[in-house]
Amino acid sequence: MGVLARNESSTGRIVLADGTVDPSVDRLLRNPAFLSAIANRFALADVRVLVGTVVRDQVDIPSFAGIPGAAYAGQLTVEPEIGQAREDLEQIAYYEPNDGFYPESAIQVTLAGPYTLRSSTINAITGLLVIGALVGLAVAVIVAAYLARRFTTPLRRLTVASREMAAGEMAQRVPTALAETGSVEVAELTRQFNAMAVRIAESMEIIRRDRDRSRDFLADVSHELRTPIAALRTFNDLLREGAVEDPVARDEFLEASAQQIDRLDWLSQNLLELSKLDSGLLQLDLRPDDLRAAVESAVQQAEAAARKRGVALSVVLPDRPLRIRHDPLRIGQVVSNLVGNALKFTPRGGTVTVTVSSERTGARIVVADTGIGIDATELPYIFERFYRGSRSNEARGSGSGLGLAIVRSIVDMHGGRISVESRLGKGTTFSVTLPADPRSVAVGTADRAPVRTHVTDVEESSPADPPL
Repeated sequence: MGVLARNESSTGRIVLADGTVDPSVDRLLRNPAFLSAIANRFALADVRVLVGTVVRDQVDIPSFAGIPGAAYAGQLTVEPEIGQAREDLEQIAYYEPNDGFYPESAIQVTLAGPYTLRSSTINAITGLLVIGALVGLAVAVIVAAYLARRFTTPLRRLTVASREMAAGEMAQRVPTALAETGSVEVAELTRQFNAMAVRIAESMEIIRRDRDRSRDFLADVSHELRTPIAALRTFNDLLREGAVEDPVARDEFLEASAQQIDRLDWLSQNLLELSKLDSGLLQLDLRPDDLRAAVESAVQQAEAAARKRGVALSVVLPDRPLRIRHDPLRIGQVVSNLVGNALKFTPRGGTVTVTVSSERTGARIVVADTGIGIDATELPYIFERFYRGSRSNEARGSGSGLGLAIVRSIVDMHGGRISVESRLGKGTTFSVTLPADPRSVAVGTADRAPVRTHVTDVEESSPADPPL
């Protein structure tokens, strides 16, 4: 603008010496087409031009002083292009030609209300920001939903599984692979839940087995009691109907009644003993004592019955004391029951041998007989209550079927093991292994030895019951 005005001047000056605008410059600036062209083509804004001089103060700081009447304007008239809009802005610029004349010429150019792309750019940026925000929000929602599902699915499965377990479905478990998709804490919670579920299921199974066993036990007890009671009732009715007048019949009935009473007494004692063992009411009197004394005493008590049956009973003891911590009374009961069974099912002329030996971790008691043996199919059940085998004879009615169950309970309380080997027609061998100190063993939870069976082709010479 300043260069055009200076070139238009005929004198080379914009402001003359008398302080007026050069006429040529004045005509150029007052030409509406000129400033409109400047406004429409170059500035794209309203153009206001003020011609003046430079005034300097005492410290030589310049300032602009406009010449009265030397103000010119050109309006922006063209239509804005796509994306352009008028802005309420003003921009002032100064041009000093430094022509070396006085007064010094100066031109003030003001651009007002220009067309700019700022609004469209801001709108575009705003739109992009909004779109970006919406996309980010959508991604955040998707990621949040995925993470929430990832973390809540195992928890939801845990809730469902616990609810079903509360309803009695003890087989419910939460898949481990599903738990691994969650956090470490959720995975650990799932593993602990599954472990708890397994323990609860095992406990419930134990309770169920105990309940079934108790039900069977009560049924067996009622059956066992019914037989002697019925016999006593029959004997009593016969005596009341006149058999008392016959001395021979009376003595026979009284003798049979005494046997049934002895059977009831034996059965009640065994039931009480087994009940104490199972309930934990029976406490062992463990003492470091010579095992030979308890075994020898039990064998001596059975010698009279052995002589009566015509069976040779012998005991083999170590030469030196065998001191282990045990309850002498209960170990004697174990030996008495095993020897009693051996004598009961060993025919006349047979032998029963009790052997005591030292073991690296304790002691072993072996009761071997040359009796009728036990069938291989019955071996897994001989330690169950009231089980006395299928090969019945008169010996069946003389026992309670609880002897071996009591033996196993006592051996378990000592932390020991009991096993059996048998051959039909050849005999049976029971082995009891006791630790040196039951306190060093998880008493009551010792693994029970598997029953070992040896079967040979032997003709069954007697229908007698197996030694139970």
